[in-house]
Amino acid sequence: MTAATTLFKLQEVDLELLKHASTLSAMPQRKRLQTIELAARKVATELKGIVGQRKDAETEIADAEEALEHYREKTAEVQAAADAGEHTHREIRDFEQQLTSLAKRIEKSEYTLRPLRERLEKLELAERNARATAERLEAERSATESALSEGTASLRAEIVRLSRERDELAGSLSPELLERYEAARKRFKGLAVERLRGNVPSVCRVKLQPSSFHDLAQGEEITECPYCHRILVTSEEGQE
Repeated sequence: MTAATTLFKLQEVDLELLKHASTLSAMPQRKRLQTIELAARKVATELKGIVGQRKDAETEIADAEEALEHYREKTAEVQAAADAGEHTHREIRDFEQQLTSLAKRIEKSEYTLRPLRERLEKLELAERNARATAERLEAERSATESALSEGTASLRAEIVRLSRERDELAGSLSPELLERYEAARKRFKGLAVERLRGNVPSVCRVKLQPSSFHDLAQGEEITECPYCHRILVTSEEGQE
């Protein structure tokens, strides 16, 4: 296989690889995976916030319950002291004032606890829902990845085969020619090589001036198009 034929074959393989890569990226499962990933990140952020609020609510409830228990124990102590033995009128009045004050604090603590517990219940429900959503998204992600893997198995196998063929073709070219090809391939999005058909390059299709055509016809088989600067093959070898 001549260098010119190798260049065209390498370009053909590269164009096939580009097409397969485009097909892979356009698979509907890939778009769905992106959607799932965005949703999962959003749920994870929301869940983190909910867990933080739930822990804060639990702390507030624990503090309120501790205060309530303290007031109840204090009430029992004061009541026990009041019930023990004889007391003066002033002492009885002091006990009554202490019990009244404690009763108000107990009432306030119980009043404070009700909305805190309701808020905690809502947060716990929100957390359960968020975790269920996260689990559902993870299951959907796994199923979608499996479907993508199964749906693209043959395509990925073909990409592997073409990649190996590309390595062999590229390895058969001189380093200088391969460097020229790679630069042109990147610049022209895969269409790096064209053939001279008559006096018209096959890709850019700009008709050569007689002087340019004569110079190219008398020059090397592999040269450069004077107009688009792609690699230009001047021979007819390998044309279908």
